[in-house]
Amino acid sequence: MKDSTAKTLSTFHTFVYRASRGRIGRRLVNNDMLLLTTTGRVTGKEHTVPLLFLRDGESLVVIASWGGRPIHPEWYRNLVANPKAAVQVLSERFDVVARTADTEERARWWPRIVAANHGYAVYEARTDREIPVVFLEPV
Repeated sequence: MKDSTAKTLSTFHTFVYRASRGRIGRRLVNNDMLLLTTTGRVTGKEHTVPLLFLRDGESLVVIASWGGRPIHPEWYRNLVANPKAAVQVLSERFDVVARTADTEERARWWPRIVAANHGYAVYEARTDREIPVVFLEPV
């Protein structure tokens, strides 16, 4: 999928998710979806993307796959620069602090991630970079 197509679909998904308070767009490929709002590392403006997520207690786990592209997605690069972000899950909105899983955590989580969505194994095969696993911890 072209980057411009992915951005258009992401914008549409975000609009529908917000407008319906998560009733529409809450699931994709049998996984729960959230909206993640980061602060642009260059612009300082807010950017929101819909992402698949898993749960780890109160923390939410997202995957910076970007479809297996050779670079990290912008939202991940924004979180590296500023780990403070906001999340919407259904109609609930709250602040989070992001952290990238360390090597051990990633090794434990990656099989679970692939079991939840086999597409991540495809994305991993497409790229030479290690796909980051990110924990979004409520503030």
